[in-house]
Amino acid sequence: MLCQCSCLLFCFSASRPFCPQPCLRAACAYELCPSFHVDKVLVSKYLKSLEIGELAPDQPSIEPTKNKMLVKDFRELRATVEKMGLLEPNQLFFFLHLAHILLLDTAAWLILLYFGTSLMPFIISLVVLTISQVQASWLQHDLGHLSVFRKTKWNHLLHKFVMCHLIGASAKWWTLLHSQHHAKPNCFEKDPDIDMHPFLFTLGKKLSVELGIKKKKYMPYNHQHKYFFISEYLHSPSSWFVWVSQMNHIPMDIYYDKNLDWVSTQLQATCNVEQSLFNDWFTGHLNFQIEHHLFPTMPRHNYWKVAPLVKSLCAKHGIEYQCKPLLTAFADIVHSLKNSGELWLDAYLHK
Repeated sequence: MLCQCSCLLFCFSASRPFCPQPCLRAACAYELCPSFHVDKVLVSKYLKSLEIGELAPDQPSIEPTKNKMLVKDFRELRATVEKMGLLEPNQLFFFLHLAHILLLDTAAWLILLYFGTSLMPFIISLVVLTISQVQASWLQHDLGHLSVFRKTKWNHLLHKFVMCHLIGASAKWWTLLHSQHHAKPNCFEKDPDIDMHPFLFTLGKKLSVELGIKKKKYMPYNHQHKYFFISEYLHSPSSWFVWVSQMNHIPMDIYYDKNLDWVSTQLQATCNVEQSLFNDWFTGHLNFQIEHHLFPTMPRHNYWKVAPLVKSLCAKHGIEYQCKPLLTAFADIVHSLKNSGELWLDAYLHK
């Protein structure tokens, strides 16, 4: 079965393939597995079969690269979140969301059926269908994260319906790639969402300089902020989806895996967009990207409730909690691509 349970294997292999100490794999799984799974009993069964041993009393349970106090405080925050019931879904919310998708989908076809395929009916139908498809992509995202139903199997069944039948893509393929993205966001060679580096774009300040020093040139990267506008239309059915999916990560730190703790790994790679009714709907609540990455299985209608607690955690540990206006977040994608392209060119020519 390919589901979120694949993350268990990912915790112990793909995310830490060269971990020299088995106990450190367990520490990694301690943070990752509760964040990815809703069925704790099933998870414990898998973990039990993978247990190798226990640490000696004098051995540290936290690696030097991880913030011990931050890890402790986040575990307390997660316990608070569970007590507040913020991981419990409001199924009426998701039912209404699915209903409005099906209504839009039906309306798009009825427009063509009753008004024909002349220019104006075609354009109106296209706009309605685009809205339906993007909103369906937000719903499949919820289902893929097991955020809609308490039972894992129901999340998977409806995920297949939305992803395979309404959108026309593979639910299993998405789950596998997206789970890797969440485990190691913006970590080069581990996050499949940034696999376009270096063959299409150069991403991140340090990676761009490294690429320039090596005299590698697969594309004219100094113009990538321009051809981004072309590639988004060639490689995606909707530029709407491209802008929203990239605004939270591309402008953030992108480099090799630093083996940081869960919270630090997520916060260095994510930022938020200001809340409003429009922003929530337009982005599928991915304007709360920080909260989503810290609590992947949390239903999105609860992000705004946990946000103040996350802000307090960040303030306590001196971690920047980035939140931008929507248009600023879009502009930062272009600025980031332009900046990394210029860094590559400078290194390519002068270093």
